[in-house]
Amino acid sequence: MPDLRLPLPPADRDPANVRRRIDRMEYLLERAVRIPGTDKRLGLDVILDFVPVGGSVVAAGMGAWIAWEARNLGVSKWTVAKMGANIGVDMLLGAIPFVGAIPDYFFRSNTRNLRLLRRWLDEHHPAESSGAFSETRPR
Repeated sequence: MPDLRLPLPPADRDPANVRRRIDRMEYLLERAVRIPGTDKRLGLDVILDFVPVGGSVVAAGMGAWIAWEARNLGVSKWTVAKMGANIGVDMLLGAIPFVGAIPDYFFRSNTRNLRLLRRWLDEHHPAESSGAFSETRPR
């Protein structure tokens, strides 16, 4: 679990720093809060769904930042398009007032996009890949 109190890594195109920034954003959007009495986690993406229309747009904008970082690294257009599709589906699900939080909880677009980007980073920048950034599942 990343410590969100730490300062963000420098805003550059270094793959290791991008990996850290994206990991923290995904954590914030998908796993930041543990539901009391359970081992389930949720993040701002689901919480913002309770704000009609605007919340879904804000969450999609935050998720689009992950795709933007991927594009800046040189990820293929096809992968960035898949990331955009994940964000679009997530935004449409979240646009349903209140009820949209339920499918949005199960369709974690930012986690899917993080997985796509990690796969690309592991293939194209293996030196920056380490156990510290291996994929973690929500608890």
